[in-house]
Amino acid sequence: MRIKELIVYRNFEEEKLLYDMVWLMDHFQDGGYSLEEKTGFMYECIHKLIAFAETYGFNGNLWHCYLADLLVNNENGYSTGNEIRGYVAGTIKQAVLHDMEIIREYYNYDFTLLIKVLNVPEYAMLEDYACSGESHIYNQEVCRRIQELTQAFCRTDTAVEMLHNLTVFYQEYGVGKFGLHKSFRVEHDEGGVHIVPIQNTAHVSLDDLIGYEIPKKKLTDNTLAFVEGRKSNNCLLYGDAGTGKSSCMKAIANEYYHRGLRIIEIYRHQFQDLNAVISQVKNRNYKFIIYMDDLSFEDFETEYKYLKAVIEGGLWQRPENVLIYATSNRRHLIRENYGDKCEGNQKEIRQDMHTGDTVQEKLSLAARFGITIYFGSPDRKEYHGIVRELARRDGITLSEEELLQQADRWELFGGGLSGRSARQFVDYLSGIREGI
Repeated sequence: MRIKELIVYRNFEEEKLLYDMVWLMDHFQDGGYSLEEKTGFMYECIHKLIAFAETYGFNGNLWHCYLADLLVNNENGYSTGNEIRGYVAGTIKQAVLHDMEIIREYYNYDFTLLIKVLNVPEYAMLEDYACSGESHIYNQEVCRRIQELTQAFCRTDTAVEMLHNLTVFYQEYGVGKFGLHKSFRVEHDEGGVHIVPIQNTAHVSLDDLIGYEIPKKKLTDNTLAFVEGRKSNNCLLYGDAGTGKSSCMKAIANEYYHRGLRIIEIYRHQFQDLNAVISQVKNRNYKFIIYMDDLSFEDFETEYKYLKAVIEGGLWQRPENVLIYATSNRRHLIRENYGDKCEGNQKEIRQDMHTGDTVQEKLSLAARFGITIYFGSPDRKEYHGIVRELARRDGITLSEEELLQQADRWELFGGGLSGRSARQFVDYLSGIREGI
């Protein structure tokens, strides 16, 4: 087998399973190792393929699924050039076709003789495997699409056809972690700053947020302009707790994933990593929203200065494929005190002689968000409307009078008038019904 002859698709060094399988293909009839050792090695590979299937949620021929998964995750000059746009031409395509010829050999490998010589009939179960559950890595759509790609590879007769199918996948979904996941978090360790996929993003849609049509439209108009490459602004979603600000962010991650939008969540203590994060994504063919949830600062905290510089300031220019979105319960993100506006001749003795500058410094962060969107708590009539609609969607069969009476008692002793409180109340009713 010719794995060492790969040119573009050769950065599989961490994929020990691939090299173990290739070694067995090359040496299962050699005399250098005992039959017992080679058989044990084969069973270890079977174990790894089953673990792979149960983690990734794959069914069918696991060796084929494994190879397809390697290809859709391999970030190289060809795959990243094709992500979310058109075909890459030039000499690199010839090199990739050379690699596809080699990979097709592994894809079409006949395990019959290997299974017979090593006496491992259990390998047959991997050729039509039924996974016990859903993927822990991909959302259901991506998992299904990779398996469709696997089946398409089986129907191809040439490396050209195989590459065509793979290229179409890159154009639809992208490649690697940014292509196959919707949202991410930031980790910082000894090796530096890493953007890590969030593998259990909630499947929330904008329709799940009842009401708030004007704020939702303002948010989607700006986001759509961004993903289409038109002028757009950084956004601050502010207002009362439990009104759907964070849910809107989850919803747009789902809504615009197919348009190339990705969300990177970053926390306040990580603001010093912002430049490193942006450097890692600025040359990719996706649109990235850097998302900060529940953003606010006390007057003694200074992390906001990192954020100010990234949003707008200094000689460094924010890339066109990056926007900043934040949610907050405060319109002015940095706490202000009445003392901030005291003049020097007032009785309060202050260390800051330039109070106007102090106020402007604290207001300047919020001012750098081009769009601010307000989410206010519903009044009782609106709260009742949310409860009724959520109850209808969840199949709650209480009379309207009893439903609203219980909803009022719930908000009185719970979280007050808010969409979150309404959702929690209906979830409570659903839980009771399911337990009966």
